[in-house]
Amino acid sequence: MERQGFFSPGYFLRICGSIELDLVMGDCFNFLKQFMPVNTISFNIYDPDVGAIQNVAQKTDNESISFSSPVVLSTEARAFLEGPKPSKVIVVKRQEDHVIGRMLSRAFKTKTFSGMVMFLETKEKLLGGVSLFSSGYDNYSKEHARLLALLHDPFAVAMSNALRYHEVVKLKDMLVDDNRYLSRELHRISGEEIIGQNLGLKDVMEMVRQVAPLNSNALLLGETGVGKEIIANSIHYSSPRSRGPFIKVNCGAIPESLLDTELFGHEKGAFTGAVSRKRGRFERAHTGSIFLDEIGELQPRAQVRLLRVIQNMEIERVGGESPVPVDIRIIAASHRNLEDMVRAGKFREDLWYRLNVFSITVPPLRHRFSDIPSLVNYFIERKSRQMNFKNHPVLAPGVIERLQSYQWPGNVRELENAVERALIRNRTASANEPLRFDDFPPSEVQAMNRKISHQKALPLKLDEAMREHIQKALDMTNGRIQGKDGAAAIPGVHSSTLRNRMIKLKISFKRK
Repeated sequence: MERQGFFSPGYFLRICGSIELDLVMGDCFNFLKQFMPVNTISFNIYDPDVGAIQNVAQKTDNESISFSSPVVLSTEARAFLEGPKPSKVIVVKRQEDHVIGRMLSRAFKTKTFSGMVMFLETKEKLLGGVSLFSSGYDNYSKEHARLLALLHDPFAVAMSNALRYHEVVKLKDMLVDDNRYLSRELHRISGEEIIGQNLGLKDVMEMVRQVAPLNSNALLLGETGVGKEIIANSIHYSSPRSRGPFIKVNCGAIPESLLDTELFGHEKGAFTGAVSRKRGRFERAHTGSIFLDEIGELQPRAQVRLLRVIQNMEIERVGGESPVPVDIRIIAASHRNLEDMVRAGKFREDLWYRLNVFSITVPPLRHRFSDIPSLVNYFIERKSRQMNFKNHPVLAPGVIERLQSYQWPGNVRELENAVERALIRNRTASANEPLRFDDFPPSEVQAMNRKISHQKALPLKLDEAMREHIQKALDMTNGRIQGKDGAAAIPGVHSSTLRNRMIKLKISFKRK
């Protein structure tokens, strides 16, 4: 039979013009049955990463010679598919006579079949193949193979179009997934503002403004609950990367067995259950920033892999053979003393140097009592809105002084919980009942000491009050000015600011 008698240009366009391979398969099945025996026709792709053939579309009238799950290839079959082909169409008269037949016999319910396989190739690469099967032996001739070969180009175009379409759909799904993630993050932080940026966190915010426009890594240090995550938000959303993703990872919350796949992703077939490729957190952060909270909890093996990411700006998925470049900025945080961990051999020194390019220490709440009034009002407003309160309660007289007398070991997070607890207890009170914090347990001694100190300071001139306050801070720290245990940390100012004020007030720098 000649080409013109086998199929018309209109049929060629019908095959090439569809991106739905299932529809193409149905048309081809009915068409080819007029010229040769066919029980099953299928489009297949070869995945060299996992060494398997995956069926992507199929039409059959005999379920015993059909397959849907991936067929893992033997070494012999892989060598055949990846090597030069003797012809465009392979005829399998009996399954035991050819490596392709032996490979497919494991997937079919029947062991008695014959078939033809035509490899679909473009100039660039092998796309996959189209396979015809029928029940029984020796059903296909050289003439059948010649006729099938005439359909190579339209089949190749249809396969290429379908694969490109599905790749676009896959990328679109990934984009939708990323947008949902970013939307959740933006919604979560949309109500968060930095309380104290002009008071107790003034020096911290100055450092944020210095580092935000750059690509340098940043390390945030401070006790649990001081607000390191909010500072990380500020760095990212004040940077040129603000339009990119901001991916957050709690290094202490991921089981060690899942850490590699969570951070770096995995390839399809990397392990049992890895049915598709998964992007890790670093890959998702591409063109943006990644926030590694509790970095001190990383196990040594993960520290090594993180160091390689920082050095080479590329990751390697679990089960992958080639690196994936990433453009990311790393913002890390820890409540631990990482320098002590380095000395104890629990944290890699080279990783510490890579992360500690620009460190910011967020002071605890007990060193910035001036922020408490603003924080309390902010939490009352936000929590009342979340609890659907019609009216926002006001504070009873003396409450702020009581709250400022407490040391807040849980920092801002503890204060937030205290406000929420007080609001819950206040729900049944009358509309005009002020918020009292009656169950709050600050030390009576601390409260009395701070009250007396506050009363003594009132009659003093401003310079005298400041001199007395600085002198008390120096006495508490044995004259030490700098560092987390220094006098500058108590009022929450930078050490250079405190020194300038000491010079102005003629306070001695002697250290006890």
